[in-house]
Amino acid sequence: MAAEGSTLAAKRTVQYRTLPTRKWLNRCHSERVPFTWSINPYRGCEYGCKYCYARFTHEFLERRDPDAFETEIYAKDWDDHAFRDELKGLKAGHVIGIGTGTDPYQPAERKFKRTRLVLEGLADVRQTSIFVTTKSNLVSRDIELFRHLSRNNEVRITLTVTTMDRDLARLTEPMAPRPDLRIKAVRELAEAGVPVGVIASPVLPLITDSPENLECVAKAAKAAGAEHFGANVLFLKPCSERVYMPFIAEHFPQHLGRYRRSYASGAFLQGAYPERIGALVRTIRERVGFKSRDLELTGKDTDSQLRLF
Repeated sequence: MAAEGSTLAAKRTVQYRTLPTRKWLNRCHSERVPFTWSINPYRGCEYGCKYCYARFTHEFLERRDPDAFETEIYAKDWDDHAFRDELKGLKAGHVIGIGTGTDPYQPAERKFKRTRLVLEGLADVRQTSIFVTTKSNLVSRDIELFRHLSRNNEVRITLTVTTMDRDLARLTEPMAPRPDLRIKAVRELAEAGVPVGVIASPVLPLITDSPENLECVAKAAKAAGAEHFGANVLFLKPCSERVYMPFIAEHFPQHLGRYRRSYASGAFLQGAYPERIGALVRTIRERVGFKSRDLELTGKDTDSQLRLF
């Protein structure tokens, strides 16, 4: 189906293409996330985050080059009637996650507005939970839509902010909006009465895992009006490892050996290190003044892991 798509537009390093789509609502069967359904208006993401777990989605399009995930962006074909017909399958209490496999407010959204079309299509939905996850300050563009949806549904927005250090963020998330711009969006959403939170995920071992870094993010989130804060440790699927490990070798070579040993037995770490980070996040949450640990959307994996230290 991807091969049948046409070119929508092209920039110097990025090509946008259409993606014929049978369904927009995808049933979630993973026990690691609390969603009933997921919606991803795009395939691929320009932000180029070195740790991105979603690069594997391009493999379904027969694109094996991990870098293609950030240079070939697919905007799904929109059919308003077909989408609203799909919504008939929703039941009270269902949870919809928007942006589980790619950022719904990446640069393509400014031009193609697929995420806005989704939100407008959801306008008549009742008694569902709608969760949006993004790294983009563009999310504040749709404040009025979120307020409308909140009248009959639970709506929560989560901004990902892994560090408040601009230089570090630019290194690990090259094309994502600056952390301060994301926090500004948190403030705008909160002031408009839209429930919003911040996650510092993934916590990058030996890079963003210091108490100072995580507390800095939490304090900025709290000051902006965020209702929740959480963080989970980096996991490395093969598709992301192929990008992340060379990145570590180039920019943090002193940590490469530890990374290789720690992730040698699987994508998910277990043992003392993730337990310590979990305890640290709980302590920071309490110290900064967040009441609960809700919206930590990634659970535990049971595979055997090596400890980081």
